[in-house]
Amino acid sequence: MADPSIYRPARGEIPTDPGVYRFRDAAGRVIYVGKAKNLRNRVSSYFAPLHTLAPKTRTMVTTAAGVEWVVVGSELESLQLEYTWIKQFQPRFNIDYRDDKSYPYLAVTMGEDVPRALVTRGTKKKGTRYFGPYSQAWAIRETLDAVLRVFPVRSCAPGVYRRAERSGRPCLLGYIGKCSAPCVGEISVEDHRALADDLCRFMSGHPEPFIKELEDRMRAAAAVQDFETAAARRDDVEALRKAFERNAVVLSDAVDADFFALADDELEAAVQVFHVRGGRIRGQRGWVTEKVEETDGAHLLEALLQQVYGERTADGASGDELRAHARREERGSHHRPWSEELTYRENQVPRSVLVSEPVENADQLEDWLSGLRGSRVSIGLPQRGEKAQLMETVRENARQALALHKSRRAGDITTRSASLQQLQEALDLPEALMRIECYDISHVQGTDVVASMVVFEDGLARKSEYRKFSITGDAARDDTASMYDVIHRRFSRHLAQQAETAEAGTRTGALSPEDLDADPAARKRFAYPPNLVVVDGGPPQVAAAARALEDLGVVDVAVVGLAKRLEEVWLPDDEFPVILPRASEALYLMQRIRDEAHRFAITFHRAKRGRSMISSVLDDLPGVGPAKQKALLKHFGSAKKLRAARVEEIQEVPGFGAALAAKVAAALQEPAATTGQDDPTGGLTVNTATGEILD
Repeated sequence: MADPSIYRPARGEIPTDPGVYRFRDAAGRVIYVGKAKNLRNRVSSYFAPLHTLAPKTRTMVTTAAGVEWVVVGSELESLQLEYTWIKQFQPRFNIDYRDDKSYPYLAVTMGEDVPRALVTRGTKKKGTRYFGPYSQAWAIRETLDAVLRVFPVRSCAPGVYRRAERSGRPCLLGYIGKCSAPCVGEISVEDHRALADDLCRFMSGHPEPFIKELEDRMRAAAAVQDFETAAARRDDVEALRKAFERNAVVLSDAVDADFFALADDELEAAVQVFHVRGGRIRGQRGWVTEKVEETDGAHLLEALLQQVYGERTADGASGDELRAHARREERGSHHRPWSEELTYRENQVPRSVLVSEPVENADQLEDWLSGLRGSRVSIGLPQRGEKAQLMETVRENARQALALHKSRRAGDITTRSASLQQLQEALDLPEALMRIECYDISHVQGTDVVASMVVFEDGLARKSEYRKFSITGDAARDDTASMYDVIHRRFSRHLAQQAETAEAGTRTGALSPEDLDADPAARKRFAYPPNLVVVDGGPPQVAAAARALEDLGVVDVAVVGLAKRLEEVWLPDDEFPVILPRASEALYLMQRIRDEAHRFAITFHRAKRGRSMISSVLDDLPGVGPAKQKALLKHFGSAKKLRAARVEEIQEVPGFGAALAAKVAAALQEPAATTGQDDPTGGLTVNTATGEILD
């Protein structure tokens, strides 16, 4: 019996998006497939104490040896993918959907003279349009009931229809407006077919024209004070909006394609592949690879396609077999059982290979793949429609896979220790790198200049000690002046607090980590200096930071810069940079620290710009001074929420009556000009953990 704690993923590694998860045993067999609205909550629930789990769940988690997941765009998409994989893998611990039942569909029998809308299961028939599937029969019946308000297509059985024709009286649905009653001639057969065509177009993913038409009719009725009709059209619009939900996981039955998506950074890349056969996702694979040389997505995808399809030809069916199968497929002749055919079709080269970005040498790859398949293969980049939506789902899974890989790599103590040791040796530093601080400057054409400071201790981020700086005056004239100002302010504060500590008699010199543990308030200050300062930039930024430390007399802190373009590490007064190996853990750590500083700076800069724009708009309004501007921002929490606020919501802020709230709301609707006005904090340094003003 396996211990679930061995393969339990960290809660923070699991995304909160909708998706489908699979438990596998030690042999790699899928033993359970499930779906979730929130993957993190659902997957984590399986790793509760064993005595609290149901007997079946307890047996399943102790049989499994691993869990994996795929992110999708909506709950409906997770439903579709769960159904497909349960049918495909036949997991032993799944009960639902393992029999011959299928999900119910909404069908429109366009092959009949008088089309009929109905709920159906099982084998699909020629000449009938199918929409779905749905999780429950009652759900699709509610959908059908909603759309029949607007598209009153016949939904009765053939016997009921013939009886109404003979009697000359429609059924109940005809009397209540849920059927246009073609049985008694209230609508012609041609008009009824046009109504069925409209229903099919709506369910196929084109609701906007119908909703817009109903809204126009609603407004027209309201304009002439026909409020009863306007209310009916309003209810029709609401019914159509509730009934319609796009499905990007299940495509049309004719779609056979492989979807490749890439997510990468300077050092690593993650690739996800979804294999779609017969309009359904039949398989999914993923890789994370290190970039041993500088390359782009086009080259990576080209190499990946060669590897994936080259392996299929080498390990699977021969080229002659694949070409023979392709010819049978083109003729529509298949002689294999369904289950064997499914596996065979997954291993062959599909008609279409879709990628998330252009591929290098696409024409040559198409010729090569066409030779493997025995018929024409196209490589394309979907731009719109259901394929583009599915490609976005594949791309999101690639992003999640890369983030998960980085999270696990950063959390591994052996990897962190190796990265810190490699960095110490590469920079020839005498002491171990217990604390690293990184600084980044952010602005737009010299306005709203801000800086960030992020802290990593023992290779892990310490977000409680992050700092952000507003830069004004002469210090904001360029990046080097801004970097000098930030470093000078940070270490001036450190020296001042160091002197205060010595004067108080608690300690002479810098505080140690033990002192900080005994005095938690000290961590809110700048009293603990780093072993290494990293600045985002090249020689000019490094020289500015080193000059600031020299002017303050700080000699025990090393300074380096990381230039983003070539990932070069620059030291003060060195003519040539230090080049860390691309696959080294040291470079990975430096990149992660730099990217975190950049992210933190951008976040602060956007917030400051929003506040500055709001202030510039409100400055000209009589009665709205700095105090009331501050009250507005404090009440709504952000400039974005303030711009979206209604007059009634602004009136909830103390000091704002109806007239003043209306003026503020009207002013915020107008486009705001970008200004370089000072930040409301007055250029102070703020502790992001406590909100305390530090400088």
